[in-house]
Amino acid sequence: MPERVEIVPYDAKWPAHFREIAAALKTLLGDRMLDIHHIGSTSIPGMAAKPLIDIDVILPTPADVIDACPLMEAAGYEPRGNRYDADIFAFMKRTTAPRQRVYLCPEGHDTHHRRIQFRDYLRTHPQAAADYQALKLKLAEEFEYDGDGYTAGKAAFVNDIVARADKR
Repeated sequence: MPERVEIVPYDAKWPAHFREIAAALKTLLGDRMLDIHHIGSTSIPGMAAKPLIDIDVILPTPADVIDACPLMEAAGYEPRGNRYDADIFAFMKRTTAPRQRVYLCPEGHDTHHRRIQFRDYLRTHPQAAADYQALKLKLAEEFEYDGDGYTAGKAAFVNDIVARADKR
């Protein structure tokens, strides 16, 4: 059965959850990890979101990303492949609350850069954040059991925000 797209009110504990997960990932991946970023809606204060902490882990090269995949699996992360972008591999951990989705990204990858631009723009533009939240709530109703449809429905908005951020 498909998973329900659930949007919940902002939880002030999400940043602390990120810090705990980041510390565990640093221990797991060690010195090969260059940086780690809380991304997605749970990283935007006040934003309603899926109860899922999204994280970008930055590694030096695409080869380092591949080498880190077995470590992620051994730590209980479910591999989700690289369906989002070449050289970026996604992993889910559904056994935690909130759940975790970790993206292993090579340094300098455009997808990671765009995610940071989007996050930072919404953090500093309350009206854009409110518009995004309204869109997410609408799409969660429309695509209640269609995560791909939900994600596709946000694409134009996300691209517009990233274009705005590029102009700053």
